[in-house]
Amino acid sequence: MSAPPPGLDAADADARQLAPFTTWPDGPGGVALSQFQVAGMHCAACSGLIESALLKLPGVRSASVNPVSARLALQWRPSELALADVMATLQAAGYRATPDVAAPARELRRQEKRRALWRLFVAGFLMMQVMMLATPAYVAAAGELAPDLDRLLRWGSWVLTLPVMAFAAGPFFGGAWRQLRAGRLGMDVPVALGIAVTFVASSGALFDPGGLFGHEVYFDSLTMFIALLLLARWFELGARHRAAEALEAVATALPAAAERLQDDGSSERVAPEALRVGDRIRVAAGEAFAADGCVLSGQGFVNEALLTGESAPVAKSVGDAVVAGSLNLDGSLIVGVQRVGADTTAQGIVRLMQQAQSQRPVVNGLVDRVAAGFTAVVLLLALAAGVGWWWVDPSRAIAVAVAVLIVTCPCALTLAAPAAWLTASGALARRGLLLADLSALERLCAVDTVVFDKTGTLSEERLQLRRHWAEGAGADALLAVARSLAALSRHPHAQAIAGEAGTWTDVREVAGRGIEARDASGKLWRLGAPAWVSAQPDPAARLAFGCGDCVLWLELAEVPRPDAAEAVKALRALGLRLRLLSGDQPAAVARMAHLLDIAHWRAGATPEAKLAALRDWQARGEHVLMVGDGINDAPVLAAADVRVAMGQGAMLARSTADALLVSNRLMALPQALALARKTRGVLRQNLAWAALYNLACVPLALVGLLPPLAAGIGMATSSLFVVLNAQRLNR
Repeated sequence: MSAPPPGLDAADADARQLAPFTTWPDGPGGVALSQFQVAGMHCAACSGLIESALLKLPGVRSASVNPVSARLALQWRPSELALADVMATLQAAGYRATPDVAAPARELRRQEKRRALWRLFVAGFLMMQVMMLATPAYVAAAGELAPDLDRLLRWGSWVLTLPVMAFAAGPFFGGAWRQLRAGRLGMDVPVALGIAVTFVASSGALFDPGGLFGHEVYFDSLTMFIALLLLARWFELGARHRAAEALEAVATALPAAAERLQDDGSSERVAPEALRVGDRIRVAAGEAFAADGCVLSGQGFVNEALLTGESAPVAKSVGDAVVAGSLNLDGSLIVGVQRVGADTTAQGIVRLMQQAQSQRPVVNGLVDRVAAGFTAVVLLLALAAGVGWWWVDPSRAIAVAVAVLIVTCPCALTLAAPAAWLTASGALARRGLLLADLSALERLCAVDTVVFDKTGTLSEERLQLRRHWAEGAGADALLAVARSLAALSRHPHAQAIAGEAGTWTDVREVAGRGIEARDASGKLWRLGAPAWVSAQPDPAARLAFGCGDCVLWLELAEVPRPDAAEAVKALRALGLRLRLLSGDQPAAVARMAHLLDIAHWRAGATPEAKLAALRDWQARGEHVLMVGDGINDAPVLAAADVRVAMGQGAMLARSTADALLVSNRLMALPQALALARKTRGVLRQNLAWAALYNLACVPLALVGLLPPLAAGIGMATSSLFVVLNAQRLNR
């Protein structure tokens, strides 16, 4: 991607911002090709509407909208047309667009996914054909299969195996070559070696049945092995891509445009990237803030839950700070811009998360730890067998060496971990816990500390009426009236007590205060902030309802998840330490900790403080499982040994997680820990079987008592055993 051309007109709203999502096919100063993501499309006809609207603009050469991916490719001259005008035109047409800054990375992922899918398809499809051609040789009795037909079937298997070797198995050979160049013996080396030797030996047996390689072929086992390994890698690739897509989605959370106010009282719509410190922007109800700043005029409620972890909307008035990415729920606010772009709070949290990810604890799997030694031993054994038999019987030297390599081909060893992990992940998925990283099962076994966020994790998103009281009147009667008025408001506080709507007149919602209306007798009632309802507010109340001296006080509180107490008890029974780490107010955190009997808790923790606390616990030797949901949890999630995000949490938090709790049932956590320990046992059994199988068969192959055919059958049998053993995890 080239840089934007110099000397563009200032009306372009800072053309330097075009660089991340624009290319210049004709060179600097020519026609630009910009990529946009469009929101609001519902059918293919929307594509024509958008294209027609844009083609009317001066400087637009062409506009193409993909109705499936909802992406716009715009050829235009930025020197003749401002980016803000493009955005305004789309908005006027009823659509929103954001610059597609992730287009190059997404294209690379698309190509990678396409190649992986083709490899998997080729291997899987041809594996079935090869196994079909190999079946007669297995089921036919002695003498039933004519020699010429048997040879024809073998030649067919060889032809079908060629694309698998040349195309589908490419990643294994490429990985082995890179590992050898780096001086390492990773798992790709024995896999590639086993694949190559099996194919060469089978081809030699096909071309010359009476030659050094004997007469047995193993094309069916070979293609099956490659297809199974490619399937495991496909799942791993999908997990990586989902994480990358989630991170990109954070950039699109900002508004497509911001309304910047001019000194003469006029306003203009500009891209968030064009804002500068000192600008004034107007944020209407329902819009997100494009930058960090300070409220200059207006008042209302702002939803900052994804950034701060606060459980309820926060009232904002003149002088209060607001952060980019938060949502203005009601009222119109004039904001003075203080931080833009990478300096905003949201982007700072993203950087913290990326820093924590770069320092992610390195956990070397058991398979990886034995791979290098296993490969070296196999190569030495095959070489020693070949040399030894060369002196004893040169005609059998190659066959014995091939038998050693085939019998020790790490099929069972390579499938041991994926078979157990994939089966366990399926069992967890049925319990509502989706694993994004299968190796997390291994790390779960070492966990001794579980750290919970509070809001949206231990508690539900809704608020609950905890208690209500009044002076001089029946509290229950007033509550019934308050519920009827609350039904007319969409504010979360009102929705917490809302009942059936009553008959009210002159209903008016006051931004940052509450809702007021007149009853049948003409009396004015108010529901909202205690200081707005009464001149003498009760400090214990979070909400008030009243008319004159008749006031009802209401205390709202978070509701623990239905199974939170049971899950905490089960985790404690497993011998785990439990901690509560939240950015909410101390009173709310203390109440939740008391309800769930969690002795260790910390409130008012910023993302930096959460990360520091986690690092301190890890420095003491603790292995931490972190459970969270908000963007402010992303850095500490990324640094934890195991990370679980609530399925309904922030996209950024989910992108850093090893697992997503899509069911929001916390009991899935102790179940996952128990299953992880069981999986470790099954994995060790699989590895032990692979070791015993090699200890039993390798000596037979070395002394020439195990022909290549028997070696191939043993290899397939050992692989089948580890797969069937892993199925016990489904119980």
